Amino acid sequence: MKMESTGLEGLSVELSRLDEIMDELGLVRAGQWDYERVTYDRKIENLDETFYLRVQGYAVDGDIGGRHAIIKLMTPLLGKHYYPHGIEYGEGEAFPSSIVTTCKNLMKQLKEEVSKLQ
Repeated sequence: MKMESTGLEGLSVELSRLDEIMDELGLVRAGQWDYERVTYDRKIENLDETFYLRVQGYAVDGDIGGRHAIIKLMTPLLGKHYYPHGIEYGEGEAFPSSIVTTCKNLMKQLKEEVSKLQ
């Protein structure tokens, strides 16, 4: 599910600062990057279901390996994990309102922190 209207789409921020903000919000980059793109995920468990909030961005200046790249954020995604197939982000998925609310609150916090740096 695309989490549109978060206000994050198109915001730019330096990678090292973005890493700090994401870490504070529990979003992990780990090895999910290449020299042009970066992905942060947060695992959210609810009863017997697992969901992932994913925030992606791409370098508009510099490269990810250099740690001083400027990253432009994209529309966040919310997906549901199906073992052993993986994560589905389709619009046909049903997401509990509590999960959606949690993700919206996290994206609001992210926008506030990134906006302070603009």
